[in-house]
Amino acid sequence: MRILVVGSGAREHALCWSLAASPLVKEVLCAPGNAGIARDARLVPIPADAIEELVRFAVAERIDLVVVGPEKPLVLGLVDRLKEAGVRALGPSARAARLEGSKAFAKDFCRRYGIPTAPYRVFARHQRDAARAWIEAHGAPIVVKADGLAAGKGVTVASSLEEALSALDAAFAGAFGEAGATVVLEDKLEGEEASLFALCDGHTALLLGTAQDHKRAFDGDQGPNTGGMGAYSPAPVLDPAMVERVMAEIVRPTLAGMAREGTPFCGILYAGLMIGPEGPKLLEFNVRMGDPECQVVLPRLMTDFGQLAFGAVDGVLASMSVRWFPTHALGVVYATRGYPGPTERGSEIRGLETLEGLKDTLVFHAATRRENGRWLADGGRVLTVVGTGATLQEAHDRAYAGIARIDWPQGFFRRDIGWRALARPASA
Repeated sequence: MRILVVGSGAREHALCWSLAASPLVKEVLCAPGNAGIARDARLVPIPADAIEELVRFAVAERIDLVVVGPEKPLVLGLVDRLKEAGVRALGPSARAARLEGSKAFAKDFCRRYGIPTAPYRVFARHQRDAARAWIEAHGAPIVVKADGLAAGKGVTVASSLEEALSALDAAFAGAFGEAGATVVLEDKLEGEEASLFALCDGHTALLLGTAQDHKRAFDGDQGPNTGGMGAYSPAPVLDPAMVERVMAEIVRPTLAGMAREGTPFCGILYAGLMIGPEGPKLLEFNVRMGDPECQVVLPRLMTDFGQLAFGAVDGVLASMSVRWFPTHALGVVYATRGYPGPTERGSEIRGLETLEGLKDTLVFHAATRRENGRWLADGGRVLTVVGTGATLQEAHDRAYAGIARIDWPQGFFRRDIGWRALARPASA
């Protein structure tokens, strides 16, 4: 089997790495990929959102399966076009991808099917005055969300009215393009955040893994929100009993509701959760693996991911199961200074070769290029260094030992990834 992975980040590197290990897979290709991914897959110079070009390539190359990493090509309908062309693809249709592509659609969907989530209101740009009045009447804290895709940066958890109104005005003024033309205003939920990933074939959902990530740029959960500065798996707060509640109260009703509406969900459903005193509540849906969560979930997966992927697109997950290694994984993102703001490209990263073959340590590339034998940074989030171990502490120590081998003065990373879980009592 030949598999094409679409995307270019560390998530896609982890997908390529995992698929390349499958005995079912003869060759992995990645479009467009990056220099680090080239070690696990053949790179194809096609952008992830070049829908028609990707379809033509998949047909011409007789690709057996396309695995779509990022959300944008899913929302743009890549899976629909591939299926029309007779190519199997792991990922939802454009209509099913609205669960992530429109937060207003997702909230209304939750209301229709009784899925627990925060109370909310939706306002369009022409309703700016009404939205401001609602915020002033509601008070803070409050969450302001751009309706559409905003690269993980369209959510503001406002602790004051001033912050909430500023976030609303910024969204309506075009800070997120048309993604902010509609906003969702919702109550701030209390509890502990966690993520659950389920592999779905339209009718059956299998637990793929759980994780917790760190969104803020700096230690102590300070600074601006980012796409994610690190993660660990499994999430202690999602014990087996809580996982079953999430599957029963959120994931399975979502699959049933999507099927009932004629948009069956096939692919990876990512439930962003708040675990509070009343149990799990949905913060938001994503319709693909998270980044950096993918980098810590897949190394724990014992079951062949290639086999699972084909099982999902063939609709046979009801006869399959998932097993995990009895390990923990923790990943630290190494980013260019200035991220999530503007960053300079081209700084040299030294020492990566010293991590090769290091026990229980992996490096997934997000934005690197190779030039004259040197590794160069080529974006904001550049690397994810992952450690695995029998305990989270072991995984943590191996990840940071790997980070210590890298010489990159222009980069930065958080030094407290996993702090919440590491501080939990051993019996928790």
